[in-house]
Amino acid sequence: MQHIRQIFGLLFSKDVGKQNPNDVAKPGRGLQSNQASLFGMLHSSESAKRQQRRFCGPFAALTFNLVVAVGIIFMNKWILKNVGFQYPVFLTVIHYAVSWALMAILNIFSILPASPSSNLAPLSLFTFGFVNSVSTGLANVSLKYNSVGFYQMAKIAITPLIVLMEFIWYKKIIAFSKVIALTIVSVGVAVATVTDLQFSLFGACIALAWIIPSAVNKILWSNVQQQENWTALALMWKTTPITFFFLVFMIPFLDPPGALAFHWSFSNTAAILMSAFLGFLLQWSSALTLGASL
Repeated sequence: MQHIRQIFGLLFSKDVGKQNPNDVAKPGRGLQSNQASLFGMLHSSESAKRQQRRFCGPFAALTFNLVVAVGIIFMNKWILKNVGFQYPVFLTVIHYAVSWALMAILNIFSILPASPSSNLAPLSLFTFGFVNSVSTGLANVSLKYNSVGFYQMAKIAITPLIVLMEFIWYKKIIAFSKVIALTIVSVGVAVATVTDLQFSLFGACIALAWIIPSAVNKILWSNVQQQENWTALALMWKTTPITFFFLVFMIPFLDPPGALAFHWSFSNTAAILMSAFLGFLLQWSSALTLGASL
């Protein structure tokens, strides 16, 4: 509410009506000055980061991410199994293409938060894109060959791996309250999905291969957001094109042939686009969660 009052205060400040007589030839000068202040508040990277933390704390970010994650898992499984779109990496490519387009629209209308003055080095962006593509690409491949229950069990294993890797790399010790919270969530998910543990040997191998890059990806996103004042959307805008490139390169190795021959009916296309929109929300909510809680 305080932030909203600041915005309306800048737009409708009384200073607009108290113009200097010498400025009669320049009507609206005070309003322009206030709008410029508002633009600076929204598009400064540090200010954008503060607003992100204010409006999306750990609880809100985790709730947002949980709801979207559950929705997209079942949506993607339905597309891979019932719709017959047997191309998990290509599906991920569509997700990132839609995300890129949505962020481009936000950028055109100057809604996308600014990047920090200290941009990431090209090698860092390359690393982000590569790890992110492997993580998200293998996630959908794992979902194709395993049941939702086994996929969720594999996903649970990512959390303790993150804690272990952060302890080894950064000597970071997680708070006991977070350990309790993570344990409760993990046990709850395990109990909810334990009756649906169906998998193939290939699917199990893919799940194991997915866990490590996924953990590394989450650690990288968390550290960059917390230490270098990157917002979730600004970091997504920088890394999505590189991730998209690597995913396209992965298609011949992990997807069966025949994607272009798929029956692109209205209902099938609508389902895939809905999944892609959920993919954008998942990527955003995951970045928000990593920036707020880890």
